[in-house]
Amino acid sequence: MAFDRLLTIMDELREQCPWDRKQTLESLRHLTIEETYELSDAILENDLPEIRKELGDIQLHLVFYARIASELGRFDMADVLNSICEKLIRRHPHIYPDAAGGTVVAETEEQVKANWEQLKLKEGNKSVLGGVPGSLPALVKAMRIQEKARGAGFDWEERQQVWEKVEEEMQEFKAEFNGDTGEAIDSQRAEGEFGDLLFSLVNYARFIDINPETALERTNKKFIKRFQYLEERARANGKALADMTLAEMDVYWNEAKTV
Repeated sequence: MAFDRLLTIMDELREQCPWDRKQTLESLRHLTIEETYELSDAILENDLPEIRKELGDIQLHLVFYARIASELGRFDMADVLNSICEKLIRRHPHIYPDAAGGTVVAETEEQVKANWEQLKLKEGNKSVLGGVPGSLPALVKAMRIQEKARGAGFDWEERQQVWEKVEEEMQEFKAEFNGDTGEAIDSQRAEGEFGDLLFSLVNYARFIDINPETALERTNKKFIKRFQYLEERARANGKALADMTLAEMDVYWNEAKTV
């Protein structure tokens, strides 16, 4: 089997390759984060061959961690797989009623999420928000916080209410920090208000089924593509961006929107 082959190769590399032998849980961590972002990028590009490649790289890392842990006498790959199987069964009592000791109803996605959060609390989590990793990027973390709060029943009832909150935060930010009063801006207070505005926008995105992280990354990619087109067109015409006016650059920028 392919998985057994990977485990065998991992064992051989760990025993025979100087680089692989040197690695620790800590040394692999930043590499795993990098591989995860590469997978994310491939998914956004809908590049299936690249997705397959990146999934393989991540699987290698998972096997690597398990191999190191087995050397420490803590757990091995079988323990990892059995643990996630048991967790999935335990967290889906509407599918596996025998494991739950009775029938649990979950006919909608929202019911499944609510059951999931309640089960996590029974397993020892002190807070619904306790499962949100502290190291998540802020935009992703805001989305997860709001999703978990919703699972506990703490959420707006109507989309319009959320939009009204966005407008309220926008007006507060504009009134305080977009006026030409000549006064110095309190950067700490401005940061706080801007954070409130972003949080409300993330909340609205969630209500209309938009992933804000994905949306922003697609805009990043679009900007990069158009800006690089601008650079290429400027070079082709013997111009340097530093010597061009904004109006001149806008000509190429508008061209980029059509290609």
